[in-house]
Amino acid sequence: MSESPLPRAAHTRPRWWGAVVCLVLVRLGALSAAEPAEVRRAFLAGNYPVALAQSEAGFRDAPGNSEWQLLRVEVLLATGRHREADTAMSVALGSDPASIRLRWLARDVAFANGRPEEAAKRAEEITRLVAGRQGSYRQPADLVVFGRAALLLGADPKDVLEKVYAVAQKSDPKLRDVYLARGELALEKHDFPLAAKAFEEGLKVLPDDPDLHFGRARAYENGDREAAAASLAAALKLNPRHGPSLLQRANQQIDAEDYAEAAQRLDEVIAVNPVQPDAWAYRAVLAHLRNDIAAEATARATGLGAWPTNPRVDHLIGKKLSDKYRFAEGATYQRRARESDPAYLPATAQLATDLLRLGEETEGWALARAVREKDDYDVEAFNLGALQETMAKYTTLTTDDFVVRMAAKEAKVYGPRVLELLTKAKRTLAAKYEVELARPTYVEIFADQKDFAVRTFGMPDVAGFLGVCFGRVVTANGPAAHGGHATNWEAVLWHEFCHVVTLQMTKNKMPRWLSEGISVYEERQASRAWGMRLDPTYRPMMLGDDLVPVGKLSGAFLAPKTPRHLQFAYLQSSLVVEFIITRHGLDALRGVLRDLRGGAEINAALAQHVAPLATLETEFAAYAKESAEQMAPKLNFEKPPAELLTATPGGVEVSAWQATHPDNYWMMLTRARKLTEEKKWAEARVILERMVAAYPLAKGNDTPYRPLATVLRELGDGAAERELLSTWAALDDEATEAYLRLMELGAEAKDWPAVTRNAERYLGVNPLVVPPWRYLAQASAEQGQTAAAIVAWRTLLHLDTPDPAGAHFQLGQLLRKNGEMVEARAQTLLALEEAPRFREALALLLQLSREEKK
Repeated sequence: MSESPLPRAAHTRPRWWGAVVCLVLVRLGALSAAEPAEVRRAFLAGNYPVALAQSEAGFRDAPGNSEWQLLRVEVLLATGRHREADTAMSVALGSDPASIRLRWLARDVAFANGRPEEAAKRAEEITRLVAGRQGSYRQPADLVVFGRAALLLGADPKDVLEKVYAVAQKSDPKLRDVYLARGELALEKHDFPLAAKAFEEGLKVLPDDPDLHFGRARAYENGDREAAAASLAAALKLNPRHGPSLLQRANQQIDAEDYAEAAQRLDEVIAVNPVQPDAWAYRAVLAHLRNDIAAEATARATGLGAWPTNPRVDHLIGKKLSDKYRFAEGATYQRRARESDPAYLPATAQLATDLLRLGEETEGWALARAVREKDDYDVEAFNLGALQETMAKYTTLTTDDFVVRMAAKEAKVYGPRVLELLTKAKRTLAAKYEVELARPTYVEIFADQKDFAVRTFGMPDVAGFLGVCFGRVVTANGPAAHGGHATNWEAVLWHEFCHVVTLQMTKNKMPRWLSEGISVYEERQASRAWGMRLDPTYRPMMLGDDLVPVGKLSGAFLAPKTPRHLQFAYLQSSLVVEFIITRHGLDALRGVLRDLRGGAEINAALAQHVAPLATLETEFAAYAKESAEQMAPKLNFEKPPAELLTATPGGVEVSAWQATHPDNYWMMLTRARKLTEEKKWAEARVILERMVAAYPLAKGNDTPYRPLATVLRELGDGAAERELLSTWAALDDEATEAYLRLMELGAEAKDWPAVTRNAERYLGVNPLVVPPWRYLAQASAEQGQTAAAIVAWRTLLHLDTPDPAGAHFQLGQLLRKNGEMVEARAQTLLALEEAPRFREALALLLQLSREEKK
């Protein structure tokens, strides 16, 4: 995302712009629009019958007052009475043809009545009127209308913001239209921080405006979800019939797979406005998701009833289907939208995104470029353009089954390992789920988290994701993108490739919880160390009120209370899958997936192959509780009050709490850490060994393995240390300190298989550092694995090893041993170039010369 809002770009301004904008800068007089405030308040509160009756009464009393006419038409439009609005607008323009505010609203009336050509002319009429009567349109509300019309005709957005909207706001800080115009412009350009700023400034002076609250909710929708939810709730509190907010609620409920609630919200919208096109578009989405083709066609046709070429209807249907990972179906709808209006950029932008997620990159990138050329203020398009330039420099690795794109240097370092892992995953998972995959699968690994976010979400400021799968396309953060945080990239790719299998098997027709649950479950099946497991933090959540009913589990991914609750949703989903397979068998799960592919609803598929939803929820809740209770049953996991964790051991309060909570995990861990700080190694050892014995599967930040390893090392008990580290390393896929120490101990003991094993583990977390490659090179050479040793030494050179001369020399020796004499000589010369007095390299060069003469 650009650092400055709406970055300035080269524009060809309309001829009228320079002359007309001058009037905006003229010092404004004391003019202000007389607005029937009480009726406006009724309208904003959703009292539409009252607002209509009062505006009509006001019009009868003062037919020449355009404020009453504006309100009357707005209420008619909001309630779907479009023909009446058309008639009313004709009367209004007849009585006040010079009003540009009426002409701007007439644009909406023309659209509502299916006359887009007429609507397009209204902006030209507005700018022509302003240009011809420069002294007549100084009121702030007129300036906002002029700015909006100017934008449609190609005016520079930054100029409109600074030279029109800013002037109007300064003149009338309580004018709601200016804040709405600023915020909507920023939203259109995907500049969400700028949009939030506009709406929040408006709410400071107009705190009871539902439209401003709704705008703020949209601005925070993809960022601060808590703020977005609060704003949406505020809008609906102020106006329970607020159409845009009800539609947004329906949108969220569709995402959460709460389709019954979504349908109810749409009914509420249609009760106010029976022809609201967005509501019918969402109804078409719901029909599509339940495989009701006839209802989908009817809903779409109703949404297009008044305006058959309205591109927004098909665009919205397609966008929601793409949100549900139905990218092919979504792309079809975007193509329909573009057929209706080739200039409708939102459809072009969404089609570009859909095609990129389908792996159809040539057309996808071309469309993204077209959007950028048409609108170089669109932040999302700008980001994609920058990303395309970055990815053009990536290296592409290919097999029959995979196309992998990575940064060139990283591809040299661990690209072959990526291909090897993916090939193994395909061999394992495609066979397990009995699915034939489309070829190839595209995998893109990013060295920069922001590049990953732009490729995946269109915006750089989306954190918290390790990888995403769209069906045939996988995007993932590489080791360099994690900022020093240990993350096992092999487990991530295995997880995402499992999505490739299940999404293709179901044609992307599966609920979020099932998709994520299978992938996390399959991580655990692939490696004892991979995947999420119950731990001391999740255990009380499993036993308490945080367990989510299976039927609502997908919604737990959308609005979690905390990041921990989001992770808990992944864990719980995987345990549901584990429960299904354990109790009903893998065939039952495969049956569910096959039914989903055929269009079955998830609850029906579960009832057919597993159990009715109510039964499944009851049985799983018991299974989850039993699993949590069996996790280290000899330990107590209740979190003590924070002050006790810092209190002096043996104090009255600590002793009293421990008496009722014997063998409390957190108190034992805290006590052991204090003892290690005091270097009381033997005492700490007793506590930590009890913890490990009681909870041998402990992993993560709060594992007792880590401090116990330190204790054993300090006590000089090498055998016990090595045994403990080996146990820990086998069950924790991110314990890099354990892997490194085991490499050191293995090298000392000349246990080269152990060195190799732990080097491989370390490379699964971070292949971009020197130590594991150096140990792997040494272990491979010692075991006679010359080819593997050569690869390791070459990789060290790509990583800028601190001893390049030694690396070249070692390569020279290995290549000579492998019979590659020319390359051996080249590497030896490179060693001498780095260190001209390198005696061993000189000796090797002489030996190579003698052997070449024979």
